[in-house]
Amino acid sequence: MEQDWKIFRYESSKAAEWDAFVKSARNATFLFERGYMDYHADRFVDCSWMAYKGGALRALLPSNIDSGRILHSHGGLSYGGWIMPQSHFDGVDMLNVFKCACQEWKKEGIVALDYKPLPAIYAVRPSQEDIYALFRLGAELTEVNISSTINLRSPGKFNKQQRRHLASALRLPIEVAETGDIKAVMEMLEVCLRERHDTVPVHTAAEIELLKERFPDNIKMYATFFEGKMHAAVCIYDTGVVAHAQYIATTARGRELNLLSPLFHWLITERYAQRDYFDFGISNEDHGRILNEGLLRQKCSYGATAVAFSRYMLRLSDNSD
Repeated sequence: MEQDWKIFRYESSKAAEWDAFVKSARNATFLFERGYMDYHADRFVDCSWMAYKGGALRALLPSNIDSGRILHSHGGLSYGGWIMPQSHFDGVDMLNVFKCACQEWKKEGIVALDYKPLPAIYAVRPSQEDIYALFRLGAELTEVNISSTINLRSPGKFNKQQRRHLASALRLPIEVAETGDIKAVMEMLEVCLRERHDTVPVHTAAEIELLKERFPDNIKMYATFFEGKMHAAVCIYDTGVVAHAQYIATTARGRELNLLSPLFHWLITERYAQRDYFDFGISNEDHGRILNEGLLRQKCSYGATAVAFSRYMLRLSDNSD
């Protein structure tokens, strides 16, 4: 029952307990470790929560709060949601955790929860108890984005055009390899995003360098080199289950020679072939209302299909104590 649960706001003194739980959970990635979450503490006011039953930590909610007293899970991350233990935690437990948390949040003056659940592909085991609880509590679906993903246990094939691009690129004297030159990759990315999409990367080069230093096994850069120069690069976030292309960059010459094709072919068929999924990320703007069809088609040309990244709003005024 919900009264068996105790919900407390995270404090920095709990960092070791938090990280230990994240590393043992069935639906967590390294993005939920404090070393990652706290790098942008200056931009997001942390308001994370820890749920205990019988004195034992049983669930975590990475979250931040804004000036309007809306709780976000999490504004600085691609996804969030309640983190659950490997076993002995079911839909009844999740519903009770939510109910107990809602009571506590109301006491804190929180008016709503903006909730981005972990996409199903990132969990070690099925972990969508939170989706059911949101339905029971009357949450509203506010956003759906399309991410393009390859199931590496049953991968799709490059389409005909990509196969031609790959064959053409492989006839060139190219090298595909990991690179430690983060500055060069991020400079290429900045130019690419500015020229092609009139936008900027979410992270600065300094932030990526900091995060890579903290998570050297999870964050890596790979590139295609031609005539001694880098012309295509991908920053991979490796969760152990999913290899996610966090950033994709090319030069004009790299696009002309289709140098992303051999890079992605190597990442998908060799470097990360033992992962469960290779995820290219979303192709949406304006909270899912705009679909960049060209970007989507490019990602799907590598054999990817759609995974939904959803978002919900739970207004606490709609829920009784």
